[in-house]
Order: sequence, then structure tokens, then C-alpha cells
Amino acid sequence: MKSDLHDIEVVIHHETEKAWLVSTDGKRDKAVWFPKSQGEVEYKSGASHMTLTAPERILIDKGLV
Repeated sequence: MKSDLHDIEVVIHHETEKAWLVSTDGKRDKAVWFPKSQGEVEYKSGASHMTLTAPERILIDKGLV
């Protein structure tokens, strides 16, 4: 069975208990809210970009791919 999970590099501009405000280009004015229940973030020490792993359909719906 093929997985529909994809990894993308994002910048997290803000975080709440339930969501991250992320962008792929580092520009806050183009950032979108992404629900934490729909993905996982791998934080990298000292890096501005993180890896977001989520289903492809949600990444497309949010305009991140």
C-alpha cells in the first residue's frame, strides 16, 4: 500500500495549542494555519526551517505543495 504522507520544509511563524502558522518561503503574509492533528513537525536545532509530515491532500488543500 502506498503512503500518501509527504515531507515538506516549512517555517513556523506562530504556534498555538492546536495549530501551526506555516509557510514554505518564510514569508508570514503567505503563511497558512495548519492543524497539529493533521501532521507532525520535526524541529531542527538551530534551523529556521522544520520538516512537516502530512497527507498530500491536506498539503494541497492548504496550498503548501
